[in-house]
Amino acid sequence: MPLPPAQRGMYFEEFEVGQKVVSTPRTVTEADVVAFAGLSGDYNQIHTDAAYAATTPFGQRIAHGLCVMSIISGLITRTGVMEGTVLAFREITEWKFSKPVFFGDTVHAELEVIETKAIPRLSGGSVTIKINVVNQKGEVCQSGKWSVLMLSRPAGS
Repeated sequence: MPLPPAQRGMYFEEFEVGQKVVSTPRTVTEADVVAFAGLSGDYNQIHTDAAYAATTPFGQRIAHGLCVMSIISGLITRTGVMEGTVLAFREITEWKFSKPVFFGDTVHAELEVIETKAIPRLSGGSVTIKINVVNQKGEVCQSGKWSVLMLSRPAGS
């Protein structure tokens, strides 16, 4: 027996201001940070040198802010709300890195739709989402807004 078709993401018309979604959590590891340093070329000592990082106000190595943002992007994808229906990642605004993420911290994303705008020429629309990156202590480590372009529901469906 064949498997049922995969659940598709939400279409533009299904997004409503005030909707909320929470992602699954994920623990940030040393391997994540090392891989990100290699990919980005950012080998800043605060991320890669334990002895140096111990002398900083944080007292230990921290994950790159952009590494954590990338992890969050993956967690948002895993929610399924954009699976097969996202056209493009459009904009990041008002992003703030307010607390460090340490190796071993577990983070998740809390999303809230704050604006929708139809763009008929693209057969879809823009959805602006407020995102909070929250650690295992309930602290907001990063926050801001992402805008994505989403497909409209196909005609007749």
